[in-house]
Amino acid sequence: MNTPSAKPYRHAMTALMRGFRCRCPNCGKGSMFRAFLKVTDHCPACGEALHHQRADDAPAYFVILIVGHLIVPIALAVEVAFAPSYLTHAMLWLPMTIGMALGLLQPVKGTIVAAQWANYMHGFDPQALPDDGLALATQKAGAGR
Repeated sequence: MNTPSAKPYRHAMTALMRGFRCRCPNCGKGSMFRAFLKVTDHCPACGEALHHQRADDAPAYFVILIVGHLIVPIALAVEVAFAPSYLTHAMLWLPMTIGMALGLLQPVKGTIVAAQWANYMHGFDPQALPDDGLALATQKAGAGR
């Protein structure tokens, strides 16, 4: 019986910290991004393939969740304590919200890509079928009937 070999262990916390720092989850040396939110195809330091990532809209959702949970309570506390004008609120919270969102977007995306890498998801598993392999196997099985 042909059993697949065990996958090498990938330390998730190390990968997540490397991803948060926008570094390759494998080596921690190469940059994960070639543009603001464009993940490089391969790590420039170790050559690890990163093009498999499927972060999609998850970074934006997590950033909204994080920034919202930080800004809203602070804005409410300022409103209750000082009752500033609407203009003051706008001048305080708009730049802070935009700055935090833009500042967190890349580290959060790096963390999500690192989580996918550490858990062998979306093509990061060298033993898995290629992305279109499942469809190809299904077609071959259907053709044999």
